[in-house]
Amino acid sequence: MPRYWIITTSPDNLARTAAQGWTVQGFKSRQRKKVMDKMRPGDRLAWYLTGVKALGALATVTSEPFEDHSRVWVSDGKPDEDYAWRVHIQPDLVLAEADWLPLEPIARDLAHVRKWPAENWTLAFQGNLREVSADDFAVVERALRQAAPAPA
Repeated sequence: MPRYWIITTSPDNLARTAAQGWTVQGFKSRQRKKVMDKMRPGDRLAWYLTGVKALGALATVTSEPFEDHSRVWVSDGKPDEDYAWRVHIQPDLVLAEADWLPLEPIARDLAHVRKWPAENWTLAFQGNLREVSADDFAVVERALRQAAPAPA
């Protein structure tokens, strides 16, 4: 049974994932146990983008977790952070920056977010990675798919 994850990252780091061809995603060092012990092929990922408070993409994990210290992603607060805990991914939906979905209008629809006072909903997205319920992920996926432009 898959697990469902929301990654909190900067728009710059989302662009770095895109520059890798949406084939790999790294996670911060403090996420080692979570990634290595729990993340598996078939798990689903969604990206929450800091600063803009929006959702930008969905993907499926296609590999077991692995360690790699090559520099791809950056952390403003931790220059030595190399996002060493990684998985291979396959993109399911990637929105152009102009189409990123503001999360606030649907935030209170997520059980994960309702743990915090409404005015502090962004606290639900502190940290690089969190597991969410299948129901919460379905809300996110439905909203992202509705936000995606229709194919030409």
